[in-house]
Amino acid sequence: MQNRNRRHSHNGIELLDRLAIEHPIFLAPMAGGPGTPELVAAVSNAGGLGSFGGAYSAPEALCEDIARIRTLTNRPFSINLFAGAYRSDMEVDASPMLNILRKIHTEWNLPEPVLPSLPADPFPAQLEIVLATRPSAFSFTFGIPSPEQISRLKAQDIVIMGTATTVNEANMLEKAGVDAIIAQGLEAGAHRGSFAQSFEVSMVPTLELVRGIARTVSCPVIASGGIMNGGDIVQAMAAGAAAVQLGTAFLPCPECGAAPAYKQAILLAREDTTQITRAFSGRPARGLKNRFMEMVGERSDVILPYPLQNALTRPMRTAAGKRGDREYLSLWAGQGVSRARHMPAADLVRVLVEEMQEAEKGRQRGSA
Repeated sequence: MQNRNRRHSHNGIELLDRLAIEHPIFLAPMAGGPGTPELVAAVSNAGGLGSFGGAYSAPEALCEDIARIRTLTNRPFSINLFAGAYRSDMEVDASPMLNILRKIHTEWNLPEPVLPSLPADPFPAQLEIVLATRPSAFSFTFGIPSPEQISRLKAQDIVIMGTATTVNEANMLEKAGVDAIIAQGLEAGAHRGSFAQSFEVSMVPTLELVRGIARTVSCPVIASGGIMNGGDIVQAMAAGAAAVQLGTAFLPCPECGAAPAYKQAILLAREDTTQITRAFSGRPARGLKNRFMEMVGERSDVILPYPLQNALTRPMRTAAGKRGDREYLSLWAGQGVSRARHMPAADLVRVLVEEMQEAEKGRQRGSA
C-alpha cells in the first residue's frame, strides 16, 4: 500500500506540474449558468484549475466564453463537455409530463409547454471548438469520446480527464487513454456521470471510490463529491487522490452565475436535504429537495429521457430563477451543502489551502 500511495503522490505532482497549477483544487464544471468565465478565471488566478461547463453551449457561444476566460486569466483552465447519453430520435408519450408543466406554465403566464425537437448530438461540434482553442485541459462525462477524438486531443497536448463512478468505468477510461480520472462519488451534486453500469450500482462513496480506482489504475485520480473544506481535501488525498474537484463549495461565490434564489437555498441549508432525482433533466442528479421534485417523483411513466426532459423543463426553470422561486429550480448540490460558505472564489481557494495545511499538520501530529 505504501508503494501505491507513493506512486499516486508522484502522479499527483506530475499532474499539477503538467497543468502548471499550484494547488490540487479543481473547480467542478457547472454547465447551464452557475459556471461563468469569471468564476473559472478567479479559481485559475488563485492557483487552482478553473473549469468551464460548456455542455449546453452552442459552438459559437463556447468559443466566446473561452475567449472571455482568456481575457480574465493567462493561467491554465479546463473545458468540460458531455461525451455520451445524447439521443435525438426518441419516440415518447409526453402527455403526462406536459400536463404537469401546463399547470405551472398557466399559473405563471408562460407559453404552452411543447415537446421540443432535438438537434443532433452537439458534442462533435463543441469538441471542434476545444481542439481549435486548445485549453490546458479537457474533461468529459456521460461516456467516452471515440479513439479518433482522443487522439486528436492528445495531438494538441491537451490534458484529458474522464469521469468515472465505478472502478469498471475507470478501467475503461484508462484503456481509452485519458491522462487522469475524476472519481465522482455518490455525495456529488448535479448529474451522475455513470455510463457503463446502472446508476444504482454506481452509487459509491467518494473515498471508497478513490481508493478502489487508485488501486487499479496507474493514472492520477481526482476526487469529486462532498468535498467542502481543507480537511476533506487532505482526507481525499490520503485515500489516493492527486487532486480534488469542488462544485457546491463555489456556488455561493459572487462570481458564480447561479440564480440568487439558488445561492440563497445553498446558504440556508442547515442539513443535507439533497436527493437524487430525474425530475428536471431525465438523468439522475443530486439536488436540494423541492416542490417540483415532490410533484414529479421518480415515475418512469411521467419523466422523459434525457435530453428531452431537460429541454422541456428549461422554460419553467428559467422563469423560476427570474421569479426567485426555488421550489421549481434545479438546485444541484452535493451532500456537504450545509457547510457552504459565502466568499469570493479566490478567497475560498486561499482558505482551502490554509485549511489543508492545518489538517496536514494535524495528521502528522496524530501519526507521530
